[in-house]
Amino acid sequence: MTSKVQGWQRIRNATGYSCQGIRQAYRHETAFRQEVWLMIAAIPLSFIVAASIPQWLILIGSLIGVLICELVNSAIESVVDRVGAERHPLSGQAKDMGSAAVLLSLIFAALCWGGVILMRW
Repeated sequence: MTSKVQGWQRIRNATGYSCQGIRQAYRHETAFRQEVWLMIAAIPLSFIVAASIPQWLILIGSLIGVLICELVNSAIESVVDRVGAERHPLSGQAKDMGSAAVLLSLIFAALCWGGVILMRW
């Protein structure tokens, strides 16, 4: 069955669902909360560290990438947990891969920040 909602209403609905997902992640996921607060703390610092708009975009974009990976990781974990409580190698593999994505995004963010700081000073 296809949705009858189209145009701006579909965009409004999708935006609402996305905001709901962010609120739920903030409410239920400790790592997501920590990363949000890290980003909030880093935003003012980014204006000091960045010497140009492209550098600022790299700094903020790398932090947004961490949040994106954390949301995807949380979604994977929720689906795996919903499917069943029994241990299965594929469930563990899925969760580990989601966690690895978060780790790589954190490393990337650290490299971006470190690179911009080194270029600046």
